[in-house]
Amino acid sequence: MRASRLLSLLLLLQNRGQMTGPALAAELEVSVRTVYRDVESLSAAGVPVYADRGPTGGYRLLDGYRTRLTGLTSDEAESLFLAGMPGPAAELGLGGALAAAQLKLTAALPAELRSRVGRVSERFHLDAPGWFRDAEDTPFLADIASALWRDRRIAVRYRRWGNETVERELDPLGLVLKAGVWYLVARRADPATPTPDKSVDAPRTYRVSRVLALRVGQERAARPSEFDLAEFWGTRSEHLRAALWREEATVRLSPRGRALVPLVCGSVEARAVADSAGAPDEHGWIEATLPIESAQHAESMLLRLGAEAEVLAPAELRARLATTARALAARYATP
Repeated sequence: MRASRLLSLLLLLQNRGQMTGPALAAELEVSVRTVYRDVESLSAAGVPVYADRGPTGGYRLLDGYRTRLTGLTSDEAESLFLAGMPGPAAELGLGGALAAAQLKLTAALPAELRSRVGRVSERFHLDAPGWFRDAEDTPFLADIASALWRDRRIAVRYRRWGNETVERELDPLGLVLKAGVWYLVARRADPATPTPDKSVDAPRTYRVSRVLALRVGQERAARPSEFDLAEFWGTRSEHLRAALWREEATVRLSPRGRALVPLVCGSVEARAVADSAGAPDEHGWIEATLPIESAQHAESMLLRLGAEAEVLAPAELRARLATTARALAARYATP
């Protein structure tokens, strides 16, 4: 256990450069005192670890020092081959690089690990897009990725929702693949009018398939030092969820209806039903709260539950379902 931690500490310093004791402790999930002891052990073993004093100090390796003690465990080697997704890599223009890297990694592994990673590729396949969805046309994805790698500003013609076309100069900050859809996270480089409103300069998301034209400039993109792509995407996802599910419906569900909610509605709605469900009545029906986008959206969703669900509130949604049910009954009535 300690040997693995010492190697992790060494690789952290090798890959990230200078790091403070508290930062290393947070990465390794140990105390700062443990980090101090581990650094002393590395130094005693001949590893050139140096400590820079002062408020901007920390631990670092001697310039140019690199370790070759990067022995992978079987689990780590297998996980690397699971992480390689040929489709997205090819879309980014990295398909050849990924294949070459996998060949080099395979060649460098001991015979035992080579056989194990081969078993992984034979038994597991990653397919990121959602079911029965045509792949989006993203002709500018590779160029956007290239500009992102080189920190270059880009000019795009972009089709917004409602088919409005706009021209934008953007500083790209990251690319995100969500359920088979590529999104560009970027900051506006050309706000229309100067304003103290910070939201103008805030990062935004752009669906890559809606980029109609692209020009990669020579000007260096401005990238905020504090920007964290994963943190931004997580926060944005939460905000989007809150914006989508603005209303609630009170429903009664039969045992079969409750079982159908994850399939018909989704995981968010299923969790909400599970958390809010009351005690079942003598027939097994429960009353629960269901998050909805709007009465119009919820109508089509709840109709798929058929007679296994009854809406109690809001009144507008109950009335819409009643009207549709009467129309359906009339349509299928025997002549």
